[in-house]
Amino acid sequence: MTGLKAAVRVHRRLSEIGRDAWDACAGAPAHAGNPFVSYDFLDCLEESGCAVERTGWAPQHLTVEDEAGAVAAAAPLYLKSHSQGEYIFDHSWADAYERAGGKYYPKLLCASPFSPVTGPRLLVRPDVDLEEGRRYLLGGALALCDRFDVSNLGINFPTEDEWAFMGEQGLLLRQNQQYHWHNAGYATFEDFLGALSSGRRKTIRRERRDANAGLEIHMLTGADLTEEHWDAFYQFYMDTGSRKWGRPYLNRLFFSLIGERMAERVLLVMARRGGRWIAGALNLIGDDCLYGRNWGCLEDVPFLHFELCYYRAIDFAIERGLARVEAGAQGQHKIARGYLPSAVYSAHYIADPGLRRAVGRFLEEERRAVQGEMDWLAEEYSPFRHAE
Repeated sequence: MTGLKAAVRVHRRLSEIGRDAWDACAGAPAHAGNPFVSYDFLDCLEESGCAVERTGWAPQHLTVEDEAGAVAAAAPLYLKSHSQGEYIFDHSWADAYERAGGKYYPKLLCASPFSPVTGPRLLVRPDVDLEEGRRYLLGGALALCDRFDVSNLGINFPTEDEWAFMGEQGLLLRQNQQYHWHNAGYATFEDFLGALSSGRRKTIRRERRDANAGLEIHMLTGADLTEEHWDAFYQFYMDTGSRKWGRPYLNRLFFSLIGERMAERVLLVMARRGGRWIAGALNLIGDDCLYGRNWGCLEDVPFLHFELCYYRAIDFAIERGLARVEAGAQGQHKIARGYLPSAVYSAHYIADPGLRRAVGRFLEEERRAVQGEMDWLAEEYSPFRHAE
C-alpha cells in the first residue's frame, strides 16, 4: 500500500486538482463507477455556475497526497450559506439553533450537489489504505470546521460502509429512505411483471398502454443527444420547478456541458406528440445502477410520469444488465411499481455540545421510526407475488 503525507489540501475549484488526479480516486473499483462524484459531473456544476460561492455552494474540496506528491484521496466539500439542494433536511435544526441565539450558517457539506444519490464521499485511490485515506479526509474536514468557525459538517448520502466508519469516528448518524428497483436477473420487462401479483401486472400494463397512446418515446444516449433535446428538456425542468414553487438549481448551460462531456453516461427519455417534445426524464448511468434525476412535462398525460421515469428505466436496466434503479427522493407511489423501500444515510458533526445532544436524541428516535416504516411498507404494500 502507498503511504500518505500528513498534509490535507483545500481547493477552491475542482480544476485545481485536475480530472486525472480526481478520477484516480473517484473511479476506484470500490466506488462502482458512480457518475455523481466523477470529475466531469462536479466540474460541470462549477463551470456552469450552479455550484459556486455565488449560489451558496463555495467549493472547499479536500485532497491528501501520497509520499510522491500525487493525489491519493479526495472529497467533494462545500461551504454553504443555506440548506437548499441537499435533500437531507436540517432546516428545523437551523431554526431552533438560531432562535436560541446560535449561528447555524455557514456550514460545511460533503456531498454531490443537488443529487439525492447514494455514493462514495471519501474517495480513496485503490492502491492506498482505505481506512487511512478516510481518516485523513474526515480529519481535514473537521479541521476546516474549526478554521472557519462553522456550526456543523454534514456528509450526505454516503455509502453504508462509509456511514458506519463515520459513526465509529463519533459523528451523529441519520437514516432516511428512498425507493429502489432491484434486478432479480430479469431477461425482459415481462419477466419482471411475472414476479408481481396479478393485480399489479394488470395495472402496470394498462398504465403503460395509456401512457404510450399517440406518443413517440425516444431513449437517447451518447451521440443521439443534441442541443434540440436539451432545449426541450430544460423547458420541462423549469416547468417542474415553477409548479413546485421551488427555485431550479440547474441552469441551461449545465445540461449542454454534461451533454458534451458525459453523453455516454446520460439517458434522456423523451416523449413526442406530432413532432413536438412534451415530456422527458433525465437519468445518469453508473456501472451497476441507473440513477433517475429530473423529470418535467408540458402536457398532463395520464401515467406518462410513471412510463418515462419508472418503467422505461426498468426496461433500460434490464437491457444493460444493471443491478438496480434509484428513482430519486420521496414517493411511496413507487412501491406499487416495484420500487421498494431502501435505506439512505447521512452523518453529522455538530460543534455546539447542547445542539449536538439534542440532535443526537432526535436522530436515535428518527432512525427507529424510519426503519419501522420501511419494514411496514415492504410487508404491507409490496407488489410482489410472495406478499399475496
